[in-house]
Amino acid sequence: MFLKPAKTFIPNPAYSNIMATLGFLINPIAGMGGKVGLKGTDGADILKKAKELGAEPIAQIRAEETMQLISQKKADIKWLTCSNTMGEDVLKKAGYESTKDFEVVYDAPELTNAEHTKQACLRFKEMDVELILFCGGDGTARDILDAVEKDIPLIGIPAGVKMFSAVFGVNPKATAEVVLGFSKGMYGSTEAEIMDIDEEEYRKGRLVARLFGYAKTPFEDTLIQASKSVYEGMNEESAKEAIARYVVELIKEEKDSLFILGAGSTMESIGKELGIKKTLLGVDVVKDGKLIAKDVNEQKLLELLEGGERAVIIVSVIGAQGFVFGRGNKQLSPEVLRKVGIENIRIAATPNKMSQTPKLRVDTGDFELDKMLSGYHKVITGYHEMRMVKVEGDGIPNEHQ
Repeated sequence: MFLKPAKTFIPNPAYSNIMATLGFLINPIAGMGGKVGLKGTDGADILKKAKELGAEPIAQIRAEETMQLISQKKADIKWLTCSNTMGEDVLKKAGYESTKDFEVVYDAPELTNAEHTKQACLRFKEMDVELILFCGGDGTARDILDAVEKDIPLIGIPAGVKMFSAVFGVNPKATAEVVLGFSKGMYGSTEAEIMDIDEEEYRKGRLVARLFGYAKTPFEDTLIQASKSVYEGMNEESAKEAIARYVVELIKEEKDSLFILGAGSTMESIGKELGIKKTLLGVDVVKDGKLIAKDVNEQKLLELLEGGERAVIIVSVIGAQGFVFGRGNKQLSPEVLRKVGIENIRIAATPNKMSQTPKLRVDTGDFELDKMLSGYHKVITGYHEMRMVKVEGDGIPNEHQ
């Protein structure tokens, strides 16, 4: 069972008129396995395979989005960072000037790994940064925790394939808001879970997660995601079965349509009802009740959509976090979603999960698409049972606009 972030509030010193010194680093390979369906990039062999499949770095893009938003506000922040792709390049693209606005305090090699992340963070610690802003996934968060423990608060720009830890902003825009608020002394800090999963087991369709410890993170519960929750019990299974019966009816009624089934145990229940072996943690495609493509990546989905057939995407919700797109299903990329059409997206989640998930979110990596996905959507919660639920397209509640 995953716990929600602790609510221990530690006031931040009032230093709103003093320049804040913050650390910034990027894991350059974070998230590269997502669109190509590899469920992570841990290990040199997997990274090589990801590149062979055409994976492109997304961490630089996500980090630059965040830094552009922060730089536009002209905040009193001095950045300490790493050389080249581990931080320096993005700061320059965002308009920051070397020496004046940032200082490179760690010389990163061309090919980086976990040890370089740890060494950079130890350097940040030596120089008394007040916050570490990083871009990566759960593995990066875990490496930072190993290096600095609870000595320095951290906040993540979400860029990994798997992000179950409670230290990530809900998207780059939300992360920028947290950093700006923290730099002005608006937020204190709280303790939050650092989670990580076994990628080898994840690729085999088994979710094996561990709690590695607790880190400090800025206290802002509307802009920072919760840790993932798991729901168990007989009522939960009965609810999944009821959802599955209804969805299978829809699939059988529309024999000429492609049905793209997302990840998760609710989607697995649909597979059981169809009599197929659904990939628990991957994306599969069904037509006329039959499995036609298993554990697909973005490229395969786009190939299947070239035929012009109507397609329907059915996805579930990550419990507590509320993400529909952008966590654990990056194969469903902005290009795939646009080809399918927003009107052909169906969301399914059990009543228990929805009762403990206060809001739904999307973080596709495409701001305009996120806005298009915002608003009220029907969520299938049982057999012919629906609930209207609001999806937050930009992740920023009204009070932060």
